[in-house]
Amino acid sequence: MPVLHSSRSPRMLQSYITPVKLSALLLAALLLSACDNSKTPEHSVEVAVKGLYSGAISQDGKLSVIGSIHHGGSLWRSSQNERLFNWNHKQGEYSNIIASGFSPEGDFALTADHQTMVLWSTQNGQALTFWTAPSQVHDIALTNNGNFAFLGLHDDSAVLFDVKRGGIKRSFYHRNRVTAVALSDDGKMALTGSDDNDAKLWDVSNGQALFTWTHADEVVTVALSPAGDKAFTVAKYDKAALWDTRSGKLLGELPLRASSLRRGQAFTAASFSSDGKQLLTGSSDRKVQLWDVNTLKPLASWTVPKRDPVKPTSASIVAVGFSATSGKYLALASNGFSLVLKR
Repeated sequence: MPVLHSSRSPRMLQSYITPVKLSALLLAALLLSACDNSKTPEHSVEVAVKGLYSGAISQDGKLSVIGSIHHGGSLWRSSQNERLFNWNHKQGEYSNIIASGFSPEGDFALTADHQTMVLWSTQNGQALTFWTAPSQVHDIALTNNGNFAFLGLHDDSAVLFDVKRGGIKRSFYHRNRVTAVALSDDGKMALTGSDDNDAKLWDVSNGQALFTWTHADEVVTVALSPAGDKAFTVAKYDKAALWDTRSGKLLGELPLRASSLRRGQAFTAASFSSDGKQLLTGSSDRKVQLWDVNTLKPLASWTVPKRDPVKPTSASIVAVGFSATSGKYLALASNGFSLVLKR
């Protein structure tokens, strides 16, 4: 059975830099700032010593699920950078949490490792249900009250899974693995992205595909506005597109540098604001950007610092979110940091 135990936050790592290295780093920072308008995060905290497998941020930005490489899963309170609970699927072992998601109201979270899924209460940290996964889970979206989970699976399908009673209620098929999923807040529309290069919008009630949007490469990221009226789809070596879900028409594309496309530096995370007017994205080159949905123009940009400024390492953004209480923005980076961003 799943095990629950509380823990204190990990210690911050210390970096020791010689004066010569420090001078070189300062010069590099000045050169970068001259050609890059991106800001640095207002605040960051280490939530995983060696980095993240996965992460998720609740819709109101109050909570985060961390899938640490070496220390299993955990639930954090974003505003206080406080670890609330450790969430592991088997007693005495750290679970490799490869996917997680929150219900829209934030009262429930689902975590998945390679074989199992657990539904948790975010109020008391208790494990509520425990299931064997239908296939390897790549991505998760939950309905209100955690009743159903929409799962992107390795077996070329997405499924609506009854989390509290068990069993697959409906399946949605692609021609390759489904790596990205999203739900509207009312749970009536679903969006999937697959390695078959297709993004599909579905009517959850009958399992019918409403629209299929074909990209030139595998679809890696999808997002639906809370009202379900707009969809965002991203392919690794192709466009990042915004769609009208009522007509299926393309509303526009987010501008991407040709050099970034050639290197496959796609958006790796995306989230709409509660009113659907803004879109927050994270990419594989440590960038977080805020966009105006109507004009598709950037409103703000941030660059996440490297874990080790001396080494040529980078980080992908695994999750982004809006803070409903502070008006700020949140991000989780694969190098193990949770970040607060301010315009």
